[in-house]
Amino acid sequence: MPRLAIDRDFLREYARLEKHVQDRVEEVFAKFDHATHAGLHLEKILHARDQRFRTIRIDKFWRGVVIAPDSGDIYTLLKVMPHDDAYTWARRRTASVNTATGRIEIRDSEAIDTTMPHLERMASGRTAADERLFGEVSDADMHRLGVDPQTLALARALTDPVQLEAAQAFLPPAQWEVLYGLASGMTPEAVWEELGAAITGEEYDPEDLDAAVRRSPDRVVLVDGPRELMAVFARPFDLWRVYLHPLQREAAEARHSGPARVTGGPGTGKTVVALHRARALAERGEGPVLVTTFTSTLAESLAAGVKVLAETPEVLDAVTVEHVDRLAHRVFREVHGPPRLLSGHQEREMWTAVVERTDTDFSPAFLSEEWRQVILAQQVESADDYLRAKRTGRGRRLGAAQKARVWQAVCEFRREMREQGAWTHETVCEEAARILAGRDDKPYRHVIVDEAQDLSAEKWRLLRAAVPAGPDDLFIAGDTHQRIYQHRISFRDVGVHIAGRSRRLRVNYRTTAEILGWSLELLHGERIDDMDGGLESVAGCRSEVRGFPPQLTGFANRRAELRHLADSVREWLDSDVEAAEIGVAARSNRLAQEAADALAGAGLPARMLSGGQAEEDAVSVGTMHRMKGLEFRCLAVVGADADQVPAAKAVTPESEDATTHAHDTQRERCLLFVACTRARELLNVTWQGEPSPFLPSGEG
Repeated sequence: MPRLAIDRDFLREYARLEKHVQDRVEEVFAKFDHATHAGLHLEKILHARDQRFRTIRIDKFWRGVVIAPDSGDIYTLLKVMPHDDAYTWARRRTASVNTATGRIEIRDSEAIDTTMPHLERMASGRTAADERLFGEVSDADMHRLGVDPQTLALARALTDPVQLEAAQAFLPPAQWEVLYGLASGMTPEAVWEELGAAITGEEYDPEDLDAAVRRSPDRVVLVDGPRELMAVFARPFDLWRVYLHPLQREAAEARHSGPARVTGGPGTGKTVVALHRARALAERGEGPVLVTTFTSTLAESLAAGVKVLAETPEVLDAVTVEHVDRLAHRVFREVHGPPRLLSGHQEREMWTAVVERTDTDFSPAFLSEEWRQVILAQQVESADDYLRAKRTGRGRRLGAAQKARVWQAVCEFRREMREQGAWTHETVCEEAARILAGRDDKPYRHVIVDEAQDLSAEKWRLLRAAVPAGPDDLFIAGDTHQRIYQHRISFRDVGVHIAGRSRRLRVNYRTTAEILGWSLELLHGERIDDMDGGLESVAGCRSEVRGFPPQLTGFANRRAELRHLADSVREWLDSDVEAAEIGVAARSNRLAQEAADALAGAGLPARMLSGGQAEEDAVSVGTMHRMKGLEFRCLAVVGADADQVPAAKAVTPESEDATTHAHDTQRERCLLFVACTRARELLNVTWQGEPSPFLPSGEG
């Protein structure tokens, strides 16, 4: 029985086809498995380079391009295009099997053949092997890494990395990645290690296209019958976003003896890996799986992803998605009932009263942070413990007498809370961790943590206590370059040991190289910890998608800036960008509301973000914090001026605490970085007056 496979890239294109074309595609391929000769009449293509390419009629104007294998029963849908474009596209290309990965590849063979004479002429004057880009890499190593003869011939003619970047448009992606790694100075062994999930060391039959398609879940989705086909077409973007690169798949499906971590820059697919990890663990049937993060907004987004991936009710039932505070409050209520929570204002008033009663020379803000960042974080219970406690990162040095006064104030604060029967979110979490630590029957068998960099120490202790120590107990996804809250913890200090079980993803699948490169400059020179005793690095983080550089514009006043915003959004909408694909980010809620009002006043659909998903039929406007976990085809960052970024209220004065000031400033940089890397294709950054000091020098 013939089976249909759908190319991953077509799913993105399908979502952008006009509705009547989508309907015809569904009608045609719904009948594919029970019509004559593997579906409908597949037409051969005159002068095709690959005789396995066929076209199929969608209507008078549109044609599909399908690979019909010489043997086997899998037919792969690659494209749906206007008639002439479909034939031109198919004539230029060939399908092949990568002999190192065993996966199917599509290449623009005509572009390679056309380019070769030009490259050979440029290289003819350079006879020394070491002057060629890959002069020191042997043919044997190339073959071992899956570089086939046609790609190898092109590689041998390259003399400049710029030529390799240009060749990305027509080379098979896996082979281009190998060449890119070698050109960047990696040894063949290092490239092998980085692509280890894809390169198995086996030799695959280069003619067995049917088997190659079956081995390519990162590129194609196999469809069993019309019902599954309709499900694919009903949510093409969802399916495309949850496809895994081989490196991501290896991270999602690996077995570990204890906690494991995956890191990577923005857009490298950490969340997608975490979601696939949840499904894989649920399918093993070893026990309940918790997927968690630090806000309800992100938890909503994760819950939607789990629903997309869960293929059976059993998998869906095995996975719980909730943010950490909700878990803490649920555990707390089971024992104590609902807590009486102090509001932020009430807590500040309590600290102010403590300062007055104890006649201390420390400010309420300093005492509050000392309590959170040192005493709560390290579970300090006595004056002696506090004297010995590490205060790394707190900046202001304290002698024994000063620590005694701080401890007196903290004890007074705790006494006041006990007398009032009051709690904070932190103390609720601390108590919930204590409750679970005392139980032998843990609520979960596996815990998966997304956006791990923004969880506090007490939250980590809660999660550690929620799952028994053992194989695959904790799986952690995060990137400290995207830390947008003040928490700085060491995994080892909270009982999470990941040594030897950490992977880093380097390829950005969301943002263009131009936007990513500019955004990385925002963090240039920053020393950012890795939560495990070392420093995190963005070295090697790259995007393989080319596009336009960010547009950076300053204005004399906010009114002019917001008029420009409205003009930009209107231009994007007029260019057939959907409103739901556009986002607007600002540092403050007030400025975000002003931006939303300006768009509405210009007759443009815009709404303030209120949940974990972008708006479906309007431009999404929100704070930079709200943008976490989202992505947009086009994004405008407004108010990137010195008065807004960094936000004065979010940064401790340097005179009060130099180290905390530095940490706060770095966090504000990271927040701007997070906002800018929400853009997939186009990024506009604007400001009034003086630009933010975080913007790369020379901007504006």
